Amino acid sequence: MNDILTFLVLTLFVIMSPGIDTALITKRTMADGQTGGYKMALGLASGSLVHTLAAAFGLSALLLQSALAFEVVKYAGALYLMYLGISSLFSKKSDTASPVKEEKSKETSAFRQGLVSNVLNPKVAVFFLTFLPQFVQSDQNVTLQLLLMGITYTFLAITWFFVFVFFINYLRKWLTTPSVQRFMDKATGVVLIGFGLKLAFEKHK
Repeated sequence: MNDILTFLVLTLFVIMSPGIDTALITKRTMADGQTGGYKMALGLASGSLVHTLAAAFGLSALLLQSALAFEVVKYAGALYLMYLGISSLFSKKSDTASPVKEEKSKETSAFRQGLVSNVLNPKVAVFFLTFLPQFVQSDQNVTLQLLLMGITYTFLAITWFFVFVFFINYLRKWLTTPSVQRFMDKATGVVLIGFGLKLAFEKHK
């Protein structure tokens, strides 16, 4: 029971800590509202499930053992984050698109961005491979335990993300002026580029 409580508490601290996920969700919610934020959250959570399956069945271990594979994924993820950051810095609002088509495009893009940014982040793979095994009991099915912990992590993450989006959406009602939106785009862009550069120059241990 103590191990379970420790796992839940530490997982919540990890999930609630500001990072790439927070930056992406904040930007999407401020720009597109609750629906866009929820789509982004679902994409990020889906990425966590991918890493859960990879960790449970050993793919993450193979990735970490291969320096070349790790570097390829690392740079792909770093470039994608920097692409999102640059896109945010130089984003322009279009007033000519059909509202229905624009909203559908935003929602699809939000889910895809969340999924891709999470899957291409090797630090998430490292986290799952180093954090989850600390709570594994060797006398029980290891794969099943990793799957259950990963699913629990994803459930807690999506719950927190949805709560976060809900409250950010309230702020959005007072912070949707063009000047504030431009500031949010610039600030989020700088944060994402910073995370991308940090990821790119982080050494493989």
